[in-house]
Amino acid sequence: YFCRHGERWELQLKGSGKTPYSRNGDGRAVLRSSVREFLCSEAMHSLGIPTSRAASLVVSDDDVWRDQFYNGNIKKERGAVVLRLAKSWFRIGSLEILTHSGELDLLRRLLDFIIHEHFPSIAMNDSNRYLEFFSTVVSETANLIALWMSVGFAHGVCNTDNFSLLSITIDYGPFGFMDSYDPNFVPNTSDDERRYKIGNQASVGLFNLSKLLQALKPLLDTRQKQLASQILKGYGEHYYSRFTELFKTKLGLLGENENDNFLIAFLLKVSLLC
Repeated sequence: YFCRHGERWELQLKGSGKTPYSRNGDGRAVLRSSVREFLCSEAMHSLGIPTSRAASLVVSDDDVWRDQFYNGNIKKERGAVVLRLAKSWFRIGSLEILTHSGELDLLRRLLDFIIHEHFPSIAMNDSNRYLEFFSTVVSETANLIALWMSVGFAHGVCNTDNFSLLSITIDYGPFGFMDSYDPNFVPNTSDDERRYKIGNQASVGLFNLSKLLQALKPLLDTRQKQLASQILKGYGEHYYSRFTELFKTKLGLLGENENDNFLIAFLLKVSLLC
């Protein structure tokens, strides 16, 4: 942990080499992607979007071989290591893997730790604490993706392992910003099916939250499961409300007008045609 002004941050190295979770990868990172992550995470922070931060970047003498455009043209590149910080690096996938492997006692202990450390508004003696936790993650995830959309940011790989339980932007890989509005914009050249195109981010967020609910279900009773399903159904309303609020601010629209949503949709369509 890194302490500053009474806050605790978790440190993580990207590009330092293999770990038990590297699968078939080499655990290395190239300079160009490391610089992009450093700059973008700091830019997102300055834009007011919840994100991990970059503390330092060190260039390595190691050669790293990469197929940048996934076209079979492998080239040698300069390696680098980024020291990045976040309040927590726990992801939806951190809980999924425990439920999948049947480690329910560890799942409960990990959840209690996460709630105790990062969700102070939830009482640890509350029998509905996991339900409250899920409700918070649902609403904050909707807020995060609406913020992404408000600045034209496409994450690129929105799987459950890249979705933070604290609803911050993590794991900058093949991300990108739209130069002009295009709901089919895909920054990931390996995403041939356009699964993670920018226009899909809200629905992919819902999919990932449904996976979170599946991971939590062994710890919920019948009533809590029903309530959690209702909370998940409210995700779309949370997202749409925040999306509208952000775009009204961008357009300088004051108060409430029944034509506001029509105007936003009309302007986005005009942008697409331009």
